[in-house]
This record gives sequence, C-alpha cells and structure tokens, in this order.
Amino acid sequence: MNSLQVVIYTDSTGIGGAEISLAHLVATASSEIDLTIVGVSESVVNTIAKGRPHSNQIVLPEKLFSHFTTFRNLQPDIIHVNLCTPWACSLGLIAALSLPNTRVVRVDQLPLRTTDAIELWRTRFLSLRVDAHVAVGEASARRMEDFYALGRNSVISIPNGVPDLGENPLPTQETMTIGSIGRLDAMKAHDILIRAIAQVEQVRVIILGEGDQRQSLEQLAAELGVSDRIKLHGWVENPRDHLAEFDVVAMPSRSEGFPLAMVEAMLAGRPVIATRVGGMPEAIIDGETGLLIEKNDVNGLAIALRRLRDNPPLRTALGQRARKMALDQFTVDVMTAQYEQLWQKVLNEERSPRLKVPRPQD
Repeated sequence: MNSLQVVIYTDSTGIGGAEISLAHLVATASSEIDLTIVGVSESVVNTIAKGRPHSNQIVLPEKLFSHFTTFRNLQPDIIHVNLCTPWACSLGLIAALSLPNTRVVRVDQLPLRTTDAIELWRTRFLSLRVDAHVAVGEASARRMEDFYALGRNSVISIPNGVPDLGENPLPTQETMTIGSIGRLDAMKAHDILIRAIAQVEQVRVIILGEGDQRQSLEQLAAELGVSDRIKLHGWVENPRDHLAEFDVVAMPSRSEGFPLAMVEAMLAGRPVIATRVGGMPEAIIDGETGLLIEKNDVNGLAIALRRLRDNPPLRTALGQRARKMALDQFTVDVMTAQYEQLWQKVLNEERSPRLKVPRPQD
C-alpha cells in the first residue's frame, strides 16, 4: 500500500506561533506519511522542516502558475494549508483546490475579521470549498464561522500543542516573578501588565519578546516608577528555557488564537493569568488551572497578581492542575494524532465542490 502523500503549505515569510506549531506537526507526524514542505520563504521552509530533515522541501515564487504546476506534479493526497491570517495563502488555496483528486485542509491560526471587501469575499469563497476547515480552539472556530458567514459547526477545533519537556520546580526567591512571553505590540497588552505592576508591591516582571513598542513600554514603566521592577529581556529563541525563572505567567492579550506560550507555561506547571479572549478560556479555567480577567482590565490583573503573590500554595495547586490538563489535551502528540485522523477522514468522504480554474498553459 502506498504511503499517504501530504503537502504542508504556508506562504508565511517569518516565524511566529503559527509556523512553530506547524514545525511541531511536521516533526511528530508518522514516519509512514510522506511529507513535502512547500512555501515561499526558504528560511521558513527550512525552519518548519528542521525536525524532519529528510522531508522534501520546495520553495516557490509568489505566482499562481508556479503553485499550480508544482501541486499538479506532486499530486498529493492532502494539501494542508496553514494560515497566519484568514486572508493568507490565497495562491496556495486556489492552486490546491484546482486539483480534482486532492483533498484540502485549511488551518486558521488567528480568527481575524477583515474590513476589505475583496479579502472578505475571497476568504469566504475559498473557505467554503475546502474539505476540512480547522481553527485552533472552539471559540476561534465559532468566530471564523461568524466573521465569514460559513455556517455553524462548519469549522472544527484542533488546539495547538507543544512538546512536553517536563515540569520545572517553582523558584524559591522571596519576590514573586511574573513572566510574560510575546512580541512587543499592542495585541499582547504588555502596557496593561506594566500598569498593573504599579499597583502591586513585591513583584517583578520579565517580558520575553521584541517589537516596535519597546520604547513606549520603557517610557510607561519610567512614568509609573516601576522601571527597576520590569525587565524587557528581548527576543529569545526558546522561551520555554526561561520558565524556571517564573512563579506566574501573565498573558493580558487583547486578541489571541490558542497561544503556544500558554501551553508551554501549563506544561511547566506554572499558573497562568489570561484574558477571556480567543481560545485561552478553553485551557485556563478560572480558579482551576489559572485565573481569568477581562481584556484591558488593569485593576482585575492587579487583584489576580496580589492573590497569587499572597498565596504560594494556590500558585502550586493551579500549576499542577494546569500541567495535568495540558498533558491530557494540549501536547504536540495529541495535536498530531488529531490531524492524522482528520487527513484519513477527509480521504474517505465525498469531495467538496472544486474550483473551476483554467489550467495555465505549459
């Protein structure tokens, strides 16, 4: 019997959570599956394929003809398209959907809504024609359905997973250390964390990430008189290595899908304070595996930080329950098994309506 032929496709030109999650899938997929990693950026393709060095790797120019001819020559069973925004990967999706015998799986990493009429129409048009549409959480799935009028329960949920590297012992320092992981931009809401810290004594913050808000965050910390308690560490290649320094992980994001940093913190046995956005409330159960606050709620975050500062046994209990939940539901092995089951499922189902795209002339 021939092995399953799967093309993994992304048009991303940079490495973020969407690409890291895809790299986890590639590294852990069954060795009996023949994977080909296709993209428009050589560095991204190399990064995704790093955990599977003998896989086929193809870098394409951003032209429909190149995508069409490459996919036609490969003739895979499945083309798995990973989108960092809902309007990404249009060339790959059009080319994939033009193949009559190939099944197409679409994975949306972020449930964003576009206000551009053409992008909205194109996103909906392509979404309605894939064989399976995935989002990285139940809330994200429902948002995609609502944003693009796709129909209820047409998008399924497969949360992102990360490798389990074991639990880290909690630090023993007297001052509680709060970690935050994410690029320095408005979506991650590090400004909310800095404002909350100004209301909470005997805590300090380490922020792992880099971005264009560094200067404004440093200025805010200076204005609030907390610069000595806040460290903007900058970009790190493996944030997981720094979790041993943290007592608590704070994620006051204004928007999220299903962030890898949250799962990494849970697997390390760290309590997470998260906002009720995206898929985070599906993993952070208030009072059970962490604490939940509303977005932009400085006072709510300050109250949550004081609660954990003053109750070390609660920190330990939340972290232990978070780790157990992550082991059961959010490891990379669980994620990969769900995608492999989905690939087999779509092969055995009736095909979705195909695009009628004129074939480019050779």
